[in-house]
Amino acid sequence: MKKISLLGASGSIGTQTIDVIREHKDVFQLTAFSVGRNVDFAHQLLAEFSPEIVSVQHKEDAERLRSIAGNTKVVYGEEGLVEVAVHDADVLVNAVMGSVGLVPTLRAIETKKPIAIANKETLVTAGHLVTAAARQANVPLIPVDSEHSAIFQSLNGENYNCIEKLILTASGGSFRDKTRDDLHYVTVEDALKHPNWSMGAKITIDSATMMNKGLEVIEAHWLFGVDYENIEVLLHKESIIHSMVEFSDRSVIAQLGTPDMRVPIQYALTYPNRLPLSGKSLRLWEVGALHFEQMNLERFRCLDFAFQAGKTGGSLPTVMNAANEAAVAAFLDKKISFLQIEDLIEKAMQRHVVVHNPSLEEICTVDEETRRFVLEQI
Repeated sequence: MKKISLLGASGSIGTQTIDVIREHKDVFQLTAFSVGRNVDFAHQLLAEFSPEIVSVQHKEDAERLRSIAGNTKVVYGEEGLVEVAVHDADVLVNAVMGSVGLVPTLRAIETKKPIAIANKETLVTAGHLVTAAARQANVPLIPVDSEHSAIFQSLNGENYNCIEKLILTASGGSFRDKTRDDLHYVTVEDALKHPNWSMGAKITIDSATMMNKGLEVIEAHWLFGVDYENIEVLLHKESIIHSMVEFSDRSVIAQLGTPDMRVPIQYALTYPNRLPLSGKSLRLWEVGALHFEQMNLERFRCLDFAFQAGKTGGSLPTVMNAANEAAVAAFLDKKISFLQIEDLIEKAMQRHVVVHNPSLEEICTVDEETRRFVLEQI
């Protein structure tokens, strides 16, 4: 029985991770999880899985949950996230949203457990710290994102020194067929209608701005040790080819499948083995045709910001990520327009004096200062 700790159980990746655990109850055991503010969902999971420890965001929610938790330990806040992350388990799934996942990841690495990482912001804001710590502790970082899982699978048995290029595919998001002029009038409701994937609100907005793909570019750089000049993004509306690797002999290996996040989640939990999974098989004759386009960085400016931030390095990716999180939250609250997300990120990046090789403390300070700056602009 493989014990699973899960950060972000009530989010999109978290709930699909639980689906995988349910499908293989004889293989996986959910021993620890966090749910943020979704106490009702925590109650359901307590009844179903009887975990050893649960974390919520606020103290009052923890007190409410303790009255019905039985023998399960209930914790809360940032310290609670860390307790779940370092709990005795065989795999930690980090599926929380935002840079809040950074410190729990670093602490979990110290326990030497494998980490299935779906929290992009951890690698975006502090990739140099996380990958160095993982190497030193000999801890595998197993990607959960469909694109990085596709690359990870395509590289199985291959020599990393022979990588010529990583090719990340992008659906284009909710507004892929709109011009920049059209984007002046889009609404939150419009932005949340993703054509292919079922995801949380923040990721869906990031997909519409293409920031999600930008974060994935930086994540790919740290996961696979490939320079930004050798990472390409390709518009692929069907989301059938999840990503590709080109090698020095010009061979290209791709991983294909129907858009189902349970596939990369389960692979991260079972690596290097595979288990059966219910769902729809890929029938290419039903798909009929696959389409590809080069990415237009003038159209998708957030993707351009990510390449700039990644190449500059230091603390600039932290600024970009923090500004994006604050701006997207403001857009979801209908305080700013869709295109103002880009404007706020650009302003934050332009004003920042880059700190090279920042410490964890410096990263946290830059993150807080950037969020404060964005809120002041709003």
